[in-house]
Amino acid sequence: MNTPFDLIIRNARCATAADTFTADIGIQDGIITALGNHLKESLEEIDAKGAWVTPGGIDGHCHFAEPSKNGIEMADNFLSGPRSAACGGTTTVIPFAVQQRGQTLRDAVNNYHRIVGNNSCIDYAFHMILTDVNEKVLKEELPTLTKEGYTSFKIYMTYEDMKLSDRDIINTLAAARDNGALVMVHAENSDCIAWLTERLLEAGHTAPKYHAESRPMLVEREATHRAITFAELVDVPMLIVHVSGREAMEQIRWAQNKGLKIYAETCPQYLFLSTDDLGGEDDYEATKCICSPPPRDPENQRYIWEGLQADTFSIFSSDHAPFSYADPKGKSAHGDKPAFNKVANGIPGVETRLPLLFSYGVMTGKISIEQFVSITSTNVAKMYGLYPRKGSIAIGSDADLVIWDCKKSQTITNSKLHHAVDYTPYEGIEVDAWPAITLSRGKVVWQNGEFLGTPGNGRFLRCEKPEPARPKVHSTPFKRVQPS
Repeated sequence: MNTPFDLIIRNARCATAADTFTADIGIQDGIITALGNHLKESLEEIDAKGAWVTPGGIDGHCHFAEPSKNGIEMADNFLSGPRSAACGGTTTVIPFAVQQRGQTLRDAVNNYHRIVGNNSCIDYAFHMILTDVNEKVLKEELPTLTKEGYTSFKIYMTYEDMKLSDRDIINTLAAARDNGALVMVHAENSDCIAWLTERLLEAGHTAPKYHAESRPMLVEREATHRAITFAELVDVPMLIVHVSGREAMEQIRWAQNKGLKIYAETCPQYLFLSTDDLGGEDDYEATKCICSPPPRDPENQRYIWEGLQADTFSIFSSDHAPFSYADPKGKSAHGDKPAFNKVANGIPGVETRLPLLFSYGVMTGKISIEQFVSITSTNVAKMYGLYPRKGSIAIGSDADLVIWDCKKSQTITNSKLHHAVDYTPYEGIEVDAWPAITLSRGKVVWQNGEFLGTPGNGRFLRCEKPEPARPKVHSTPFKRVQPS
């Protein structure tokens, strides 16, 4: 007997970026085909029992299995990384195909497809990272690859082996404008960082705490201002990624108030970590929390929350960069007491991103459930050309869904996580929400503490032209969020 649905999720308290409603969700062939009350005839049913049901998370900024020339290796590949994402409620990941200096962009993309293989349990797309922007890349390869569904790319203003000159950035922005691609920018002033690093090392300051001193907020502020200036000159949208603090936020708000299409992303480490986590003079285990930009002082966390509340930030990503602490190919590549500038930059967070924000944002009233859906799913799908297939609970959208358990507290411990990294920087933080069930295109990949996904079930997604909403204009200056 034929039935109209493969699966019905009953009594779902649905949340989208626009509203909330209660409905049964009918799913056929991995697609949402009906929303209503008392849907009938399904092969399977899941009773959500009035729990929140949100679109599956989309992590638009995560790193898996990126090739490296210096012998440092990421702990997560396309088996463990997407698995960890699914267990935390993320159903789509968008990592990076990195172009090495001297490599064609096409070879970088093809190589990353080989790395992925038939491993991912959830759907995925690629950003590109451009490090060698010669004429062939900008006039031949980028236009072709954009048409093939690689519609976003990242550029760096720091790191010697990745940074672009100002002129190259301007040329790259012009190419993005001409081809309808979105540019993501890592904004830190490389020369300021190098100058500060040299002087700190000359003074014998090598501990992890000095990583933050080598990258103060002003180097992010200056680079953000410069990147915005280039975007205004070329007249092209731009996303400033992993914004860490108030000073860069002020530059972004200025641009948004001027009507420029400047978008911003922030990450959990700027809400839940601070300079305190970078330790003291002899605390080399604090290398676990080295990332760039670094966590700022505790006071700054309140401004990041305000930026989320006021929609200064369009998206909230993990920037998952999985380097194990005790691995000689990870953060300990230069010994157990490495100088701060020798430590692999980045921290894991693809699995904890959504539970942390739901627990400390939605459940405390700092942000609404609609804002949560916007910055973790819907806006990400629009930003990278995946909407409305992804990022919504709507007829015709993929049945990527999360049913939330908000009735019991649990403590984050690395032993309970599903990445391949030997630590989590969020160890010991208590959360009040975690996905009870995660569905990827209608298939359960996580349920009640058990990973049920299948390697190879994930599909590669070709992205359309990005269509982000115009950034919000801010009529009021910063108003510090009061501590909870």
